[in-house]
Amino acid sequence: MIQDYTLHTHTVGFDGRDSVQSMVNRARDLGFKTIGVSNHFIVNPIIKYTKMYPFSVHGGYSNIYSSSFDEALLRFVPHYHEIEMLREQNPDMKILRGMEADFFDYNGWRERFEMAINILQPDYIIGSAHFVSYNGTLLNSHDWKNADEQTQKILIQKYWENIARAAASGLFTWMAHLDLPKKVGLGVEEQWVEFEQRAIEAAAKSKIGIEINTSFYRSFCYEPYPSNRILKMAAENNVPVIISDDAHETKNIGRHFDEAGQLIRDLNLKTLTR
Repeated sequence: MIQDYTLHTHTVGFDGRDSVQSMVNRARDLGFKTIGVSNHFIVNPIIKYTKMYPFSVHGGYSNIYSSSFDEALLRFVPHYHEIEMLREQNPDMKILRGMEADFFDYNGWRERFEMAINILQPDYIIGSAHFVSYNGTLLNSHDWKNADEQTQKILIQKYWENIARAAASGLFTWMAHLDLPKKVGLGVEEQWVEFEQRAIEAAAKSKIGIEINTSFYRSFCYEPYPSNRILKMAAENNVPVIISDDAHETKNIGRHFDEAGQLIRDLNLKTLTR
């Protein structure tokens, strides 16, 4: 086993399906020594006015979105307390308090985010960008898919610029699912190589890692996030990688870790030191 731990997981109360204890039990059964819980920390004052928000309410995962940092802290403080209690109840497992935080650049976001981190003291922070600011609103990947071709190009460029800024910010331990537009069939063309390279160079300069996110191993596209093209850039720039299952339920833990491990060996990638 190239990696006997999993750190990108989501649990019930956010957008996961299973409890923290259930996730710990499954990780133990698989022979993992460590599990980290990294629920979404997404704070934007207009998030609840976006087109996707009613669907998140209907789906039961609106708790991952907060319109203020105070609201986010009200969710995360008791969540972290639960993890601390489970640490005592599971002495054979190392249970870490993480988060997957969306990077935004609106006025005051960074200052408030750093204050929240000072209060919560997470063990690690995964950086991500699920949204792009455009025409006074926020658009997620499904919105990108439904846009006209010219707007899609604008949105994908904005996405990569966000990723590069996030990687350069020094706020994150590693960056998640770099080529997220691939989720809806966008951004796979060669024209995006320049933007991918900028993001990788920003990660290299900040000395942070990227993840091999195994949630995208699909029958029609048998590869993770990011693509081999991006992972080769990571190898060339000495950017370390970590395998992430992005598990939203127990059955996702450790999925496709063997394939990701082989990819690490084939591309001679450096692994992120925990």
